[in-house]
Amino acid sequence: MTSIRRQLLVWLLAGLALATLIAALAVYTRARIEAAELFDYQLQLMAAAFPHQGLGQAIAPRGGEQGIAGDVVVVQIWDRNGVQLYWSRPGSPILQRLELGFSTVATPRGDWRVFNSLIDGNVVQVSQPMRARAELAAGIALRTMLPLLILLPILAGLVWVTVSRGLRPLKDVASALDRRTEDALEPLPVAPVPNEVTPLVTALNELLARLSGALNLQKAFIADAAHELRTPLTAVNLQIQNAERATTGTERATAFAQLKAGAERASRVVQQLLTLARSEPGAAERPMTTVDLIAIAREAVREYAPLAEAKGVDLGMSADSPVTVTGDSDALRILLANLIDNAVKYTPHAGTVDVAVKVDGLQPVCVITDTGPGVPPDERSRVFDRFYRRDVGGVQGSGLGLAIVQRIAQRHGATVELSEQPQRSGLKVVVRFKPV
Repeated sequence: MTSIRRQLLVWLLAGLALATLIAALAVYTRARIEAAELFDYQLQLMAAAFPHQGLGQAIAPRGGEQGIAGDVVVVQIWDRNGVQLYWSRPGSPILQRLELGFSTVATPRGDWRVFNSLIDGNVVQVSQPMRARAELAAGIALRTMLPLLILLPILAGLVWVTVSRGLRPLKDVASALDRRTEDALEPLPVAPVPNEVTPLVTALNELLARLSGALNLQKAFIADAAHELRTPLTAVNLQIQNAERATTGTERATAFAQLKAGAERASRVVQQLLTLARSEPGAAERPMTTVDLIAIAREAVREYAPLAEAKGVDLGMSADSPVTVTGDSDALRILLANLIDNAVKYTPHAGTVDVAVKVDGLQPVCVITDTGPGVPPDERSRVFDRFYRRDVGGVQGSGLGLAIVQRIAQRHGATVELSEQPQRSGLKVVVRFKPV
């Protein structure tokens, strides 16, 4: 599992170490360069310190010259004829290089840094071993780097503390969620949360709000379902008692006919409840494919043709050129079946129900019209609510058909429009699908 804390610490500490290393190398290099310049300047000063007079004859050695921090500096003087007038450290290399200025000379005893200066016709040479200069320069550079090396662990500790404090709000949010019970869906407080964590808390609050709404809908669904099932089950119990008390064959037949009708009603309510549950968001959904809307409509019309014929309703269908949509064929069949079922049930004897499948512009459209009583404009939004039923002509139903239609349409990105027919009574239902 990836840890934000670990990643932050690794990258910040690695970056800090790399930056410190680069700074230390830069300081070390610069300190050595400046130390070399300082040593060269010392050689110039020592050469300039010799008197301008009195160099016409040889001078006895003075036992050596000391440089910065006791490092050996060798002084040699030659006249214009190349005769050595002075040698501060007998036994040290003779560097008879008379070019004026600075130069580096290789000897069997290592490289030497040499400065030659012309004073009153004599060449004053001041030299120093490069090894001693390098050691001294390295010491100065290391002492210059010491504050950076001391500062590195301090900065690392500061980074550690800062990252820990910066991630604490996330831990607080996680702890607040962990302490909650399953029914505690109140939003998390946003006020004390840093700006960077606010989007996370806001998203969690929105999720909690959606979850609370879904749970409330489920509670309402269960309560409504229990209420709807209570009536037919109570009727079935009464009809069973009537059948038990029947004394004649006619009474018994009547009781069993009522019992069968009650059982069918209860079975239909259960079936509609299961269909509605399957159409809820988050339920197991089949993948969307390209389906033939005309074939689905024909199947639904064939399914309800016997019911329409028994009721004396003329159920017909018309279709344009092939019409395809992207969706779940079983769910779309349920959608059209519920609409046709409602149309047939509410259409009186000798009425008509027409199903038309066509393309309006680029949109696949299914239009279902009937000659029933229709739906008043003020009720057209309410008929999509669960268990809402209109008391028209004694038609019985579960009040779930249009709720199922709405859920399936929403899943397919379709819209369902209810309107009255312009030239006759009845209801017109238009289902508009997204273009393929």
